[in-house]
Amino acid sequence: MAADGETDADTDPPDAPHPAFEGYAAEPVPQAAVGSPGKDGVLELTFAATEGGTALVHDYATVPFHVSGTLGHDPHPDAETVFLQSPTGGVAQGDRHDVTIRAEADAVAHVSTQSSTKVQSMDCNYAAADATLSVGPGAHLDYVPEPTILHADARYCRETTLTLAPGATAVVSDVVVPGRLARDERFEFERYLSRIRVEGPDGLLFTDATHLTPADADPTAPGVLGEFTVYGTAFVVAPERDTAALSDRLHAAVTDAEARAGATELPNGAGVAVRALGDRAETVQATLHAAWDCARRDILDAPAPSGRKL
Repeated sequence: MAADGETDADTDPPDAPHPAFEGYAAEPVPQAAVGSPGKDGVLELTFAATEGGTALVHDYATVPFHVSGTLGHDPHPDAETVFLQSPTGGVAQGDRHDVTIRAEADAVAHVSTQSSTKVQSMDCNYAAADATLSVGPGAHLDYVPEPTILHADARYCRETTLTLAPGATAVVSDVVVPGRLARDERFEFERYLSRIRVEGPDGLLFTDATHLTPADADPTAPGVLGEFTVYGTAFVVAPERDTAALSDRLHAAVTDAEARAGATELPNGAGVAVRALGDRAETVQATLHAAWDCARRDILDAPAPSGRKL
């Protein structure tokens, strides 16, 4: 789960499944097939700076994505917010989701989800979500979805690619809940992979991956999640900042949090990673929100938006 350099998997064709999911990909889906309407969701958002602040200038969504508009409640006076919605009960086997978000030059954008992403139980194939994020010169993007909940037997592969122009910054977070905890469902999913690749103007800055297969390796073992259940990461990507000083500030922001957390510098001066472990999603979210708030004050001189969905 540590950041590192490029691997062979980083050069896979964009539509090819991750090697860990190749076996699942050959399994036919008995209900709606892979790629059929409602299974192959597409979302496109483009934000641009205007005289009146950042505006959503392009949006396109197919089921299961829905965009009902923007919310102008960000503490930053020039920022714009979009909460992604879904009319479905969650992510099902055979689903393929493709998200593209662009923040053009000098735009300030915040994208989240209205509620948690529930990855349903599966007995064939798998579900995949690809997010392509690009941040233009001097722009800033916050991509902070609600937690991902992995139901029993779920197989989920998530790939995120972030590209930054000169002067661009971003915060990308990810919280994973390994089951419906209120039902004592813990680590009963089959496979979960979340991988992020970040590139700057001069090429690769870092890659990072979380790959959990509870049947093969106990996630509660020492050095993995240990005594904790919920895992979260926030990447504060700010290549032109003093990352050592930023890491110290972010570490101080989460030291007294209820979740166990810490901050560390990313490779190649890319920014800072904040990781948090806890027993409940709420505590991990609150901890990462504290780090996000600290990062926004440092980068944008404005606090992070409230976690409340209005």
